[in-house]
Amino acid sequence: MKQVFFEEDFLVFFMDLAPNNNKDWFDLNRQRYLKNIKAPFEAFVTHLIEKMNKDYPLGDLKASDCIFRINKDVRFSKDKTPYKLQTSALIKKGGKKAMHEAGLYIELGPEYLQIYTGVYMPEKDQLETIRKAIAKHPDTFEKIITKPDFKKYFGAPKGERSKLLPAPLKAAAASCEWIYNKQFYLQHTVDAEKILEPGLDEYILKVFKAAREYNDFLEP
Repeated sequence: MKQVFFEEDFLVFFMDLAPNNNKDWFDLNRQRYLKNIKAPFEAFVTHLIEKMNKDYPLGDLKASDCIFRINKDVRFSKDKTPYKLQTSALIKKGGKKAMHEAGLYIELGPEYLQIYTGVYMPEKDQLETIRKAIAKHPDTFEKIITKPDFKKYFGAPKGERSKLLPAPLKAAAASCEWIYNKQFYLQHTVDAEKILEPGLDEYILKVFKAAREYNDFLEP
């Protein structure tokens, strides 16, 4: 039997928080947050780690290594509301500190479930390596990103693009536009109702699996 991981208040809490995004309201609802949001999400991330560890080694990774705080960093933002309206985690070896490597990022909120993977913040040398790999094997890369499951869940790779490229890559980029990318992340979004359905873990891992060959190409 497929497991249900979240109750309805997991979504309702954030709906209630949206017009009451302040410390006073949050303090009054802190126990509700701890019981209906924090605890089940930690349990869910722990469950995903255990399932992923079978063929995607994560070492001694813990949920706390992966889960981002609900408190926002408002130092450089015009929006000074203190709390996020969703909860999120980056599941990969190194957890949320390894933002430059491919992993499974999930974001659960009252409007959507979002699943991300691929490479979002490549370091300079890493970006050069990825671009050279695509330039050397453009047909392989194109074959990967046009497979039915890949296109079904992700459509195409996403990310900002450079206007200029190093000279050695310009010729290759003329026939393979992906070399211009500065990011190579994937995004899959479904309605929030999916969060409350049985088998959420299986669904997320099925989407993540569709990107396995892509991630392996980016991180040989």
